[in-house]
Amino acid sequence: MIQQNYNWLTDIASQNFEKKSIILIGTGLMAKQYAIAFTKMNISDVTVISKNKKETTDFSNSFNFNVLHGGYENHLPKLKKSDLVVVVTPIPQIIDAAQLAINSGQTNILIEKPGSLYPEKLISLSKNIIDQKIRIGYNRLLYPSFHKLKYLVELEGGITSCHFNFTEWTHRINFEKYPSEVYQRWGISNSLHVISMAFELIGMPETMSTYNSGKLDWHPSGSVFTGSGISKNSIPFSFHANWDSGGRWGVEIMTKENIYRLTPLEELYVCKKGSVIWEPISLNSAYPEVKTGIAEEIAVMLNDKKEKEIEFITLEKASEYNKLAEQIFAYT
Repeated sequence: MIQQNYNWLTDIASQNFEKKSIILIGTGLMAKQYAIAFTKMNISDVTVISKNKKETTDFSNSFNFNVLHGGYENHLPKLKKSDLVVVVTPIPQIIDAAQLAINSGQTNILIEKPGSLYPEKLISLSKNIIDQKIRIGYNRLLYPSFHKLKYLVELEGGITSCHFNFTEWTHRINFEKYPSEVYQRWGISNSLHVISMAFELIGMPETMSTYNSGKLDWHPSGSVFTGSGISKNSIPFSFHANWDSGGRWGVEIMTKENIYRLTPLEELYVCKKGSVIWEPISLNSAYPEVKTGIAEEIAVMLNDKKEKEIEFITLEKASEYNKLAEQIFAYT
């Protein structure tokens, strides 16, 4: 099944999506990435809801979609049921937009990661679900590199240990873009991307010790984060991040045969036992021109059978990741 998932994700360009209908809520940078994916997938029945006047104009000029200005509160209740609703608003508005989508009769909803900064809000939304499907857009969990790695380690008898790094390039962060709470909980806002990759490979922690030090004006809980533990699959792991120093995101996976590295996360390398050379592993991609993981997310959300096989992130699982991040980053 793992090999089949990799093959399916890297062959989605052979599928026909032309008759699918999409509602896209949001017109920021990530919304544009989704729009690029829709275009490449030949999905033309796309209705975009915008609140920012400049972004509305930019979107209309860039894509041949129906763009509605005035906010999702005004337009979403008036739209017919679509095959997929994608919510790409700023984080503080995601839950409200998803709830309105439910109230408006939509049943297949993808919301951008992390869904919310607070685990209880994700659980609260989940309690309002009757027959709707809501998933969190952790697009890195649909990277071909990730699924190829899952297949290779299975062939070698499984993972024996793991180390990952989630150092953030804090000098590159735009502090004018979001409310202060987004930066104060940046571990949830951003670092969960790589943390989720590691734990989706090895299983959630059974026991974990965490340590933090330092302080940033915008992130008072710390700037250096380390820890270790044992996963529920009995796999030892360790992690490190220093937001005051250099480095980058990465995941290292050890088996009895080799060490594998996702650094950058879109790529996969192997260092064979007895060697010190990191060799690239060839990967396929259905849409090389699209941001990795986005078209794959869309395809999975439009295929109930495949979504169940891949086990994309639910609201409940996203809440678990928020709680995990609260422990790692000492959030209260």
